[in-house]
Amino acid sequence: MQFYNGPAPVSHVDNNDVEHPHAAFCSQLESEVLDRRDSLSEFFASQSGEQTVLGSSADIKETILGPIEHLYLSNCAHVNKPYQLAKEDPSVAGSIGDSKKALLQFMIAATPNDQVLQDILARYDHHLSNMVSSFETHLVGDHSVMVEHIDKVPDTVNPVKAKLAYVQVPKSDKTVLNLVWKFEVEMQDNWYEASVSAIAPHRIISVVDWASDSPLPKQPETKGPATYNVYAWGINDPAEGNRTLQKEYYDALASPVGWHSLPYANDPQSARLRRNKADFWRNTSTTLGNNVIAHEDWEGQNSWLDNYRPDAGKDMIFDYKYKPKVTDDGDALDEAKKYINSTVTQLFYTSNMVHDLYYRYGFDEVSGNFQQYNFGRGGEENDAVIANAQDGSGYNNANFMTPPDGQNGRCRMYLWSTANPYRDGDLEAGIVIHELSHGLSTRLTGGPANSGCLGWGEPGGMGEGWGDFLATMIRSTSTYSDYPMGAWAANKETGIRNFIYSLNETINPSTYKTLDKPGYWGVHAIGEVWAEILWIVSQQLINKHGYTDTLFPPASLENGTVPEGDFYRPAEYTSTGQRKPLIPRHGNSLIVQLVLNGMKLQQCRPSFFDARDAIIQADQILTGGENFCELWKGFSERGLGPDARVEGRTPWGGGIRTNDYAVPLACKEQKIPGIPKPGNPKEPEDVMFYVEPGVTRKTSCKNRHAKAA
Repeated sequence: MQFYNGPAPVSHVDNNDVEHPHAAFCSQLESEVLDRRDSLSEFFASQSGEQTVLGSSADIKETILGPIEHLYLSNCAHVNKPYQLAKEDPSVAGSIGDSKKALLQFMIAATPNDQVLQDILARYDHHLSNMVSSFETHLVGDHSVMVEHIDKVPDTVNPVKAKLAYVQVPKSDKTVLNLVWKFEVEMQDNWYEASVSAIAPHRIISVVDWASDSPLPKQPETKGPATYNVYAWGINDPAEGNRTLQKEYYDALASPVGWHSLPYANDPQSARLRRNKADFWRNTSTTLGNNVIAHEDWEGQNSWLDNYRPDAGKDMIFDYKYKPKVTDDGDALDEAKKYINSTVTQLFYTSNMVHDLYYRYGFDEVSGNFQQYNFGRGGEENDAVIANAQDGSGYNNANFMTPPDGQNGRCRMYLWSTANPYRDGDLEAGIVIHELSHGLSTRLTGGPANSGCLGWGEPGGMGEGWGDFLATMIRSTSTYSDYPMGAWAANKETGIRNFIYSLNETINPSTYKTLDKPGYWGVHAIGEVWAEILWIVSQQLINKHGYTDTLFPPASLENGTVPEGDFYRPAEYTSTGQRKPLIPRHGNSLIVQLVLNGMKLQQCRPSFFDARDAIIQADQILTGGENFCELWKGFSERGLGPDARVEGRTPWGGGIRTNDYAVPLACKEQKIPGIPKPGNPKEPEDVMFYVEPGVTRKTSCKNRHAKAA
């Protein structure tokens, strides 16, 4: 992690020569827009006199310009507004400004609603005086922090939290501390953590969009497991198999009382329920539980408590038909809504399976997972995933919002109008897993109280890439195959990414250097490259350690001990008799463990290099570094070797990258003569020595170069 090494600030005077990240970002966008406009003009000039131009002018303009003009206009139209407002009120210069002024200036840049924007500009003083503040004190360590709650902020859905903080800002070749107002701004489609200069002019310094979880009390009343008619775990989408009846396969460590029980004290509906005050547990017969609260959201609003959920009754059988028909286009939405019981059930089932799986690999309460009740095992509570099925705020997409630990994550799944009948994103497990993995990577990177570590550039791109990679690992089988992302929902064989995930460089040519290409500045494109690199790395470990057909570890024993079974290697113990963390025996389970462990080790706002090194460090900690060379070979195969570099990187992205396909010297296979045994002067034929930093290891070379099928 990068720490500020300079002296503590002695005053609150703002440095005008400090970089203005928002302005710098807009300057980059403006240059890109101008370059693309020049390219467009050159193209049309080259076509003059030609009889035929392939495609319409609008199509060609879209191909060359893409969405960048819209991004520039929507993000940068008012980048200089803070300076104009400060000039109009010179009395505030050099002093800590009112939080409301800083917040309202942020909302000018943040709101996507042009009517709201024009209203703020026309009635700026009215909105400023209309906002209302209240204050509360939070105890942090041995000191208290005052948090301001600002209500009646235009275009927000809840009061904005505000507090003073310091952030690092680049200045020439070093960094300085800048005093900021740090805001948590929840809007209809976004949930921002914004840092705005506390001293006028109130410049936007950084923005992260969170959109992209012991002894037990008396057990709840005994009940049989629920049954769901769903696409079972491992079936990615309706094109891969049929729905079947599946039991409530909850993991006793991850979900000790199942998926449909939670304490009344943590139940968001309990205030309106009649109950015996002595009762502790509530058993639900709907898709409201301790880990996931799933329902329809046809209106596309932020209210969710009373949204419709299927009710299975006392038998707990969620068995609903799913057979949508081809209709007129105008009736396609109504046809999809007929099957809301099936889709909410599927979303609830898949989301709980993901919760339990990630829990077993270390995404537990202390690490910031999503649960209403934490069973006395640490972490913040009351933050189950709010899962919206058929969300009415959009089509052909999905997203996840991840506030800090103790606040509900929000997963929004949409219908896809790519076919008739509509295709429902809730039924494509890969999309659901991708979105839930945003909650995983955001909470683990930088710690569960910090949701601002994966906002943009390489960090934000890896947030997308981890989702694709984990979804692909979960759907993979022992017979190797290439995989697209989102192919069923998008009704497109190659899916929604530029390339299918593949070992074949002709099919997927992505390397680290690919990030320099046009179109690879956005987080999804960056994420494709990271996911492809991890896919290559995973196959190195599978070649070495083999493959397990289930990523779920064995169930725990009654005393809570996890048996090794065939899933883990034999347990190892410290000199004091303590059991060490178990090591997955197979390559596919091992890479999942290393990726999650790496998230915990890497710094906030990690680069590709940081995340790579964290995975290698995770292996050193878990296995003693026995996969050092396999990991390096995988990363190096796609240009992320030890001498890969980026020149001219800025805090918000950019730079020129150079691939490195080499491996560390320790991994360059060199046969070293063994010491001949007495009476056997011949060198052993099946033995090589591999030297790693501080380690000399003898190993068999058998199958070391085996390729995936």
